[in-house]
Amino acid sequence: VQLQAFGGGLVQAGGSLRLSCAASGGMLSRYRMGWLRQAPGKEREFVSSISWSGHNTYYAEFIKGRFTISRDNAKNTVYLQMNSLEPEDTAVYYCAASKFSIPPDKASEYNYWGQGTQVTVSS
Repeated sequence: VQLQAFGGGLVQAGGSLRLSCAASGGMLSRYRMGWLRQAPGKEREFVSSISWSGHNTYYAEFIKGRFTISRDNAKNTVYLQMNSLEPEDTAVYYCAASKFSIPPDKASEYNYWGQGTQVTVSS
């Protein structure tokens, strides 16, 4: 499956962005989906994941209720709504698909990756 993430951009602190991840070459409904991010000089870190059906969602503690992950399997698309953005959220955001049978919260647990989309939050 091929993944393409888009929707990043430059936003002021406190603003919002909605990231999308579109899949082709396979059905997203077969995978747990996640968003991870990588800031300059840092390792890629888990942000959020969602179960196959979308009924179960998981978030990194630093999200503190600001982000919401969702999916539309009919559209083969996953979303990440990001509100109350902070400069510390500046990173390249990647969507990824996982075959793991348990919620994946590490980069190594994902099998397919999108190309990433840059999110920059100014103070």
